Amino acid sequence: MRLFTAVLPPPPVLTELAEAVDGLRGLPDADRLRWVGPEGRHLTLAFLGEVDEALLPDLRERLARAARHHPAFGLRLAGGGRFGDRVLWIGVEGDRTALRRLADSVTAAVRRAGVPTEDRPYKPHLTVARAGRTARRVDLRPYAAALGDFSGSDWQAREVVLVRSFLPSSGVPGEHPRYETLATWPLGG
Repeated sequence: MRLFTAVLPPPPVLTELAEAVDGLRGLPDADRLRWVGPEGRHLTLAFLGEVDEALLPDLRERLARAARHHPAFGLRLAGGGRFGDRVLWIGVEGDRTALRRLADSVTAAVRRAGVPTEDRPYKPHLTVARAGRTARRVDLRPYAAALGDFSGSDWQAREVVLVRSFLPSSGVPGEHPRYETLATWPLGG
């Protein structure tokens, strides 16, 4: 099964974000982007990829332990950016040090459970759109600039979530993955 761990912003924060993102749909080539819906908006802590189901009991125990070692902390979605012309994202402000420590702890727990993870620096962000796989690229610079002044409400990260991702299988262009929460652990136990 394909898994990742995340922190989920609360619904009012996602509503604020949706209003900002909806304003981007009038920009050139917006119809060529795959927009992430509210149900897919999260701050990934660690992407696990395909995980053998036999590893789940140990993985759950280790993730619960990691969550207990970190208190809740404050965040705010703010600013915009892009990864080349592939991904448009919203940035994160607030206690980024606590978020990075939590991501490091979760990644270590995942590895101790025998699950390999990506080995790259942690860049906290929330993906709002991806460019389609077409020959002609979409210039994401105007989108990132339009999100540059976005600043959402403060909120508390209070839990770690283990999520199963079901990749699109219909072949319909623009179809999004479907997510299922497998487990949730409160921060600070």
